[in-house]
Amino acid sequence: MLNNKTILVTGGTGSFGKKFVQMILERYKSTKIIIYSRDELKQFEMRNVYPTTEFPIKYFIGDVRDKERLHRVTKGVDIVIHAAALKQVPTAEFNPFETVKTNILGAQNVIDAALENDVKKVLALSTDKACNPINLYGATKLASDKMFAAANYWQGSHNTALSVVRYGNVMGSRGSVIPFFYKKKTSGVIPITDERMTRFWITLEQAVEFVISSLNRMNGGELFIPKIPSMNIMDLAKAIAPDAKIEIIGIRPGEKIHEVMISSDDAINTIEFDSHFVIQPSQPWWDDVKYNEINGGKKVKAGFKYSSDINDQWLSSETLKKILDEFDQK
Repeated sequence: MLNNKTILVTGGTGSFGKKFVQMILERYKSTKIIIYSRDELKQFEMRNVYPTTEFPIKYFIGDVRDKERLHRVTKGVDIVIHAAALKQVPTAEFNPFETVKTNILGAQNVIDAALENDVKKVLALSTDKACNPINLYGATKLASDKMFAAANYWQGSHNTALSVVRYGNVMGSRGSVIPFFYKKKTSGVIPITDERMTRFWITLEQAVEFVISSLNRMNGGELFIPKIPSMNIMDLAKAIAPDAKIEIIGIRPGEKIHEVMISSDDAINTIEFDSHFVIQPSQPWWDDVKYNEINGGKKVKAGFKYSSDINDQWLSSETLKKILDEFDQK
């Protein structure tokens, strides 16, 4: 699937992008990997690990807000992985239109550039916060998700497949609560917003694996969701700092107690597989009968909800401790 392909990764110097590049270089013989991001320091650091003299990688400074620049770097590209976004919930709440410009207008620029250059596949990364959003970040990603799905219909004579992957909190990524807790561990006090809080958890490697498998499965229009475990925030704190004092500080603006990746309203369009779910577009142009016949899977029950508090997979503090120990050894 990824052999002899030119791949563009927007936001390619982020946590996901770096792990994605590492795994692609280890497993495939891609023609070229293009890293497109705004931060020259991060590109410098990444180029020291993967110099262009030794690896088939090109680095381009650019912003997804810049349609002309994005159009230029997309020429000759086979696959686009769209990982660029403003992702911090508090930042989005206080900088709403900046978030809109990157997450919504930037998404449209990615779509337009991909269609105009006849890219074969585009896979956009979403978030659990896009499901029934209560914060601006989630709302912008929900809009982006809908835009990528709809582009499969209105693209006209182009033949580009565009789909979305949605997953939960990524262990060890920039902005993850895990490095924050490790930092606070030295003070002897761990701040917790609410002791009832639960979250979906996925490792960076698992996230990349799911993106690669979704690239292989996608027809264009689907929203792919992996089956992943939940974790209670108190168990996480105990695994990282068992002797630290817990300080309850209250919910932050735009934060949920539990995360949902499939709402009960989405259940009517959702089919289940052994390792993942697919939310199909709720549009007249989508043939769900044909899709189910070809791909299999089974429709979920009416009213089904995939929520972190009622998940049937859970990480205990002991299991998480083992995972954290593995991170420490890397």
